[in-house]
Amino acid sequence: MSAFLPLLDQNGDALFDALNRLGPIIVHAHQSSFLPTPDHTIYLVDQQAPVTSAQVADWLDAGVEKVIIPLSSAMTVINTVPAERLILLLDVGSVSAVSDKIRNGVSGVVLKTPTVDIDLISSVSSFFSNSSIYVLPDPPVPPSIHTVREISRAGATLIIPSSDLTSQPTSTTQINIADAFLSIVTSDRKDSLFPTVVSNQSGQALGLVYSSVESVRESIVSGKGVYQSRKHGLWRKGETSGATQDIISIRLDCDSDCLEYRVVQHGAGFCHLNRLSCFGPASGLTALENTLKSRLESAPEGSYTKRLFEDPELLRSKIMEEADELCSATSPEEVAFEAADLIYFALTKCVAAGVSIADIERSLDRKAKKTSRRPGNAKPQWSKQAPTGPKISTPAPIPADGPIRLRTSDLATVTTEERVQLLRRPVLKSDEMINKVKPIVDQVRQGGDKALLELTARFDKVRLASTVTFPPFTPEMMQIDEEVRKAIDVAYANIRKFHEAQVDGSALVVETMPGVVCSRFARPIARVGLYVPGGTAILPSTALMLGIPAQVAGCTEIVLATPPRPDGSISPEVMYVAKLVGASAILKAGGAQAVAAMAYGTETVPKVDKIFGPGNQWVTAAKMLVQNDTDALVSIDMPAGPSEVLVIADHTANPAFVAADLLSQAEHGIDSQVVLVAVNPTADHLASIEQEIDQQARALERVDIVRQSISKSIIVKVSGVEEAIAFSNDYAPEHLILHLENARDRVPLIQNAGSVFVGPYTPESCGDYASGTNHTLPTNGYARQFSGVNTLSYQKHITSQEITASGLGGLGPIVATLADCEGLQAHANAVRIRLSAPQ
Repeated sequence: MSAFLPLLDQNGDALFDALNRLGPIIVHAHQSSFLPTPDHTIYLVDQQAPVTSAQVADWLDAGVEKVIIPLSSAMTVINTVPAERLILLLDVGSVSAVSDKIRNGVSGVVLKTPTVDIDLISSVSSFFSNSSIYVLPDPPVPPSIHTVREISRAGATLIIPSSDLTSQPTSTTQINIADAFLSIVTSDRKDSLFPTVVSNQSGQALGLVYSSVESVRESIVSGKGVYQSRKHGLWRKGETSGATQDIISIRLDCDSDCLEYRVVQHGAGFCHLNRLSCFGPASGLTALENTLKSRLESAPEGSYTKRLFEDPELLRSKIMEEADELCSATSPEEVAFEAADLIYFALTKCVAAGVSIADIERSLDRKAKKTSRRPGNAKPQWSKQAPTGPKISTPAPIPADGPIRLRTSDLATVTTEERVQLLRRPVLKSDEMINKVKPIVDQVRQGGDKALLELTARFDKVRLASTVTFPPFTPEMMQIDEEVRKAIDVAYANIRKFHEAQVDGSALVVETMPGVVCSRFARPIARVGLYVPGGTAILPSTALMLGIPAQVAGCTEIVLATPPRPDGSISPEVMYVAKLVGASAILKAGGAQAVAAMAYGTETVPKVDKIFGPGNQWVTAAKMLVQNDTDALVSIDMPAGPSEVLVIADHTANPAFVAADLLSQAEHGIDSQVVLVAVNPTADHLASIEQEIDQQARALERVDIVRQSISKSIIVKVSGVEEAIAFSNDYAPEHLILHLENARDRVPLIQNAGSVFVGPYTPESCGDYASGTNHTLPTNGYARQFSGVNTLSYQKHITSQEITASGLGGLGPIVATLADCEGLQAHANAVRIRLSAPQ
């Protein structure tokens, strides 16, 4: 919204800065050379001078907001330049000569008229219904506040030559700039002040103040932040505190009842509490910029950020590294995580060069104004020969010829904030994923089997006739290699033996006081759902880990869900395990739809009481969603996410063993998390581990997956075992492997981990398959509060109490007193009525 639009003429130089603070300025194209920059100007083309589309494009590319072209040049320029960048210059008598093509090819009209005729202006405004209307009196007439208001009410804006404007009080021949600007502003306040939002260069709100005609007038002319205090009168910001402001722009809102001052804030900040904003501390990019500026001035010696400022080659390397990792990211959470890293290092480069976020935004704005576009091809060193065939939008792969290696950090040099970043997993926020899976869950809940079949066809690319397979399972479904069968049988025996030892079979009985006996006893959860992922690997081991404790606990109904293969069948290895553990149904579905089917039940899928099993983020989000829905009445084991391992290795660690352990987890998927905590490593020892990682990874069939997961993983160097374990406890890994001297002695120090693998001959693979412990473990740091799946996970505990008459005699008065204290009369009465009954 603008009250008027200035046209620079012979009086332009003196008023240029003041007018520039109020928005765009019209400049005659042939007289624009005196301007320091064409930004925020509108070029007016002489009616007698023909103009080409190339000239217009050059002006727009240089930063001009818009170009006003005469009707005679319209057909030449229209459709070659975006309509929103063109304004048509039109004599009042030529309105009828405008074609629909011209009318649709511009975003505004400058109407040259010998008189200010409001009815005529309204008529033209209706004809050009989608365009802004500007009125240019010709010959000029002395402007007045009344004229500006009337033209504004007609839906147009008055163009005022700068010779008719002044910074002095309004006279019969000139109008004060502030008077013209405020002529259409309305105030509903008794004191006639205007609410004013003050924001910084990037648009972050600093505070709410009030302005008066006098304060606006001074701000426009002086270029300083001047407001109206409701108690103390004219308030020149920073006059006593030193926190002054330079005005960038003053704008009206769409209703012309509020102002916005965009400023460069100096000193401690805008707020009287000596902070940037009255609305609290800065966040996001503004907060990062402030932190980096502070570090540039006073970063402590040895800090990582100071190293970046003092070592341009290190900073360059980090920018290149993070750019490559961003290009390699695939999932939304990975892209966000890697983009944040890249922005951090890029902004460090900017701050070191004295470039602000506002400078970057101005550069973006200038580039957005360009109408001529380059082809946009990458430079030769960054481009590869494009493949033939249709163009497919895919994430940029990690270079296949580069070394497969982890990123390295040293806890001795990282800041507190950087240590926190090392502990983070790049995953989506739960609420975002839950919003994505909710439509799928609702579709299954409402549509049952039909919806489940449709979703399986959409996501698993398989059209099925039925969703569930019930026992008995035919031999044809379980045809597996004999060696595989023997291995599964041994794993089954070991896992069952360990989980049978966990059964809570005896009741806990305690007499808390004479005649008062309390007990607790376990009962199996009747109906359980086991989710066995499909995806990039067949996982009969997960079927074992979930099915055996359900079987041992005595669950009466075991529903096993797993995605079907392309032919609609279930892998025979999983089917064989399903028979071993006594599965009562096999649900041929994966993802959120399988979770929903087990949570709510369908025509054929039995409803369960608790859902177990790992999965991708869609599965995890669906589990979290249904457990909070009272219509489902279902619980879950834990919010499990991508697989992860943390290895602590000291000087005794075999590099080949360490590398193999890291890679065994990295091959699960590109989002797997792999961390090596190296205790006081020598350069040679660390290099040997990295060499083993690269060599072993290249020999794997799943090398492409490993290459991506390893590139996002980290090596953390620490000075001692205690520091390593402290970092691990903070990280709370799913799998923790101890390649340490006297590793067994360190186990008591472990506070947070899903499962611990002690010593050089205890690979995590054994726990994954057959040692006996369960491999369904908490990830994403949830090992701080969750246990891995175990037999007790499939049992619930019920308490009971039995009180004799004499026991109630001792306990009853205590209960009645507490009930009276809480005001629960009926509770007390239930005791007293028994105490008063004849024995």
